Amino acid sequence: MSRKAKLILYGVLLVCCVPFVFPIWWMATASLKPVNEIFAFSLLPHSPTMDAYRQVFELQPFGRQYLNSCYIAVIVTLGTLVISSLAGYAFARIKFRGAGVVFVIVLAGLLVPNEVTIIPLYRMFDSLGLVNTHWPLILIPMLGAPSVLATFIMRQFFITLPRELEEAGRVDGLGRLGLFWQVSLPLARPAIGAVAIFTFLHSWNLYLEPIVFLSSKDKFTIPQALTQYVDAYGGAMWNVQLAAATMSALPVLIIFVLAQRQFVEGLAQTGLKG
Repeated sequence: MSRKAKLILYGVLLVCCVPFVFPIWWMATASLKPVNEIFAFSLLPHSPTMDAYRQVFELQPFGRQYLNSCYIAVIVTLGTLVISSLAGYAFARIKFRGAGVVFVIVLAGLLVPNEVTIIPLYRMFDSLGLVNTHWPLILIPMLGAPSVLATFIMRQFFITLPRELEEAGRVDGLGRLGLFWQVSLPLARPAIGAVAIFTFLHSWNLYLEPIVFLSSKDKFTIPQALTQYVDAYGGAMWNVQLAAATMSALPVLIIFVLAQRQFVEGLAQTGLKG
């Protein structure tokens, strides 16, 4: 490709990026504006101020809520990776009667909306004394639809791995668990990266379950906390909400930047074999 063609291509891609980058830019810059400037069209604040970021922590325990979202998302991501990698490997490599039927039944979990199961789940966790704790926010994503999608991604990736690799491992005396841990799992980094991003993002943005199961502000997660920044009349405090939203977007952006190559490779490998 000639240099001129590359410049044209990069220019087109740069223009295509604008609809995706501009909302994030506006959110970050608007959080630095006084309230009366927020909806004025300008790419940069005329009188930048950090008052909104100060109010974020003064109006409620945002630092604690931020930590809640962080550790819940990390636990859910690690737990989902363990469950989905083991289940995906089993469906891809272990042949047993009815494997296809069981896999279809597992995938059917993706068709059940969260709203359908939220009341039975609330009654179950209430009977266990786990309401207003973080356990529902950890267990429901880890054992629900996100874990099903993660299992599907891991299975599709393990299917694409050549069986000759495992046969070589068997010659070296490895058992089934050894083949999974020493041969297949190290090669599954792209799929692991995709699952980690999907799972972390889902847990980080979880909204329905927190408003159902949590009632104490010190136990809130970020999506629930963002709705609490209102004035005495119930109106939105736009600058404060934008400041809190800007800080809430940082972990997701950082994780995506660090794992974007594995994310793209994992998605590319997912649909190669059925």
